[in-house]
Amino acid sequence: MENLTAASNRSWVTLAIVAVVVVTMLAACGGKQAPVTVPEGAQAGELVGREPCMYERGDVEYAADCGTLVVPENRSEPDSRLITLPVIRVHALGDSPAEPIFWLAGGPGDSNMHFPGLKGLIEDHDIVMVGYRGMDGSVVMECPEMARAVTGVGGDLLSEASMASFGEAMTQCAERLQAEGVDLDGYSIPEVVEDMESARAMLGYERVNLLSGSYGTRVAMIYSWMYPDSLHRSAMIAVNPPGHFVWEPDVVDAQIAYDAELCAEDSECSARTNDLAETVRNVSHNVPERWLLIPIDPGKVRFITHFMLFHRGTAATVFDAYLAAEGGDPSGLAVMSLASDFMIPSVITWGDFVAKGSVDYDPARDWITDMNPPNSILGSPFSLMIGTAAQLSGGWPVAPMPNEFREVQPAEVETLLVSGSIDYSTSSQFAAEELLPALSNGEQVILSEFGHFGDLWGFQTEATRHLLVTFYDTGEVDDSLFTYQPMDFHVALGFPAMAKIALAVVVVVIAGLVVLVRFIVRRVRRRKAAQAA
Repeated sequence: MENLTAASNRSWVTLAIVAVVVVTMLAACGGKQAPVTVPEGAQAGELVGREPCMYERGDVEYAADCGTLVVPENRSEPDSRLITLPVIRVHALGDSPAEPIFWLAGGPGDSNMHFPGLKGLIEDHDIVMVGYRGMDGSVVMECPEMARAVTGVGGDLLSEASMASFGEAMTQCAERLQAEGVDLDGYSIPEVVEDMESARAMLGYERVNLLSGSYGTRVAMIYSWMYPDSLHRSAMIAVNPPGHFVWEPDVVDAQIAYDAELCAEDSECSARTNDLAETVRNVSHNVPERWLLIPIDPGKVRFITHFMLFHRGTAATVFDAYLAAEGGDPSGLAVMSLASDFMIPSVITWGDFVAKGSVDYDPARDWITDMNPPNSILGSPFSLMIGTAAQLSGGWPVAPMPNEFREVQPAEVETLLVSGSIDYSTSSQFAAEELLPALSNGEQVILSEFGHFGDLWGFQTEATRHLLVTFYDTGEVDDSLFTYQPMDFHVALGFPAMAKIALAVVVVVIAGLVVLVRFIVRRVRRRKAAQAA
């Protein structure tokens, strides 16, 4: 759910919504590769089939070697079957490379086989990508049952009926996977760490650096607690300490209030509302039933709103739609509601997400009350759906994570934490207040008015690259190249405008068809008249 950079967010929105309302919209970037089977005679821990390959990034090819890591599906079971994971090592360009960088992508439910940027890092470091179990290897935890159910029932994605349907789908997927021979207990974050450690040993590295984003930072944390001697330095971007796969309504509301303060300082935004937070509250609590003949699902609007707030560009587009709706034009909300059915079902691999992300969901909580308090600006739509669905269905049948990994542990690994001040997914306060005090060699950089991982990685690329290269090479934290860029609320072509354009296109097409039919009818009549004469 975290593959877009801030620099491309508005372009992505424009292309996506035009496709939704005119033809169709794709939510995933390309198809998934076919799973790799376990080679005959392979043993656990082996890295087999390693051979030279090329890793393509954009229009540039880098020399690499590719192989298949063979690992037990469940290391706690002596007779566990074997599964495989792809491994790509991109070779450093320099002759004397320093410690390699192991990449840990966000998710859960996203691939770990695509590194967002090599320039600067590849000069002196091998870059290693090890597939995430349940996502990239011989077992891919697809859940079409959940993908279908996330479209909701009865016109409200966040109704109890819709959430119960999603919970039933969760149970059906788990039962199907188990019937297919998948040991669900093996798909945990500590097992992911064991995979990384196995790859490190097989590749012959004494120590490695970690570069992680969002969910990947949780993997990096647990790696530092399990195998501190295997790590040199660790850079975490958009930090997710234990407990924060659950988004709490008060944290979401606080970020909206922060954006409202920024809006008040922006001449264009403040001219449209006296209080952006109250605008969002009023609209989210009073979503119109329809725009023209198009029904609007209030749950889908809230659901997609939360995720689009993750990044600056898409957040501005959401606020534009809400401001228009408060002024009596809900067309942008209709577009968001329509977009949900194209985006959400395929945006993540649902089985992988619930297998790893559900570790923070306490079945004893009152999810409906806790995640949707009456006075909240937006509530926490995603956590409301996942928590309630799991509670109604009995949850995902996976062994609980050991308690020592459910709380922050002290760590001596040199660690850099990078956070955005308006990150709706992984608030900077989590890293500052919960993780940083436990790091004896840790330092945090908070970038003002940056959002989630896409902003932090791509908004000021050169500054980010300099920060990381300096940290890995020297241990120093140098954020001097970052410059302040205030939140930009201006939207050149927002959802309401796109809806009007799409409507105009439909009207023109219909009018054209009417003209064509009339022309044909006249030609036929004239021909008949000529024949009669």
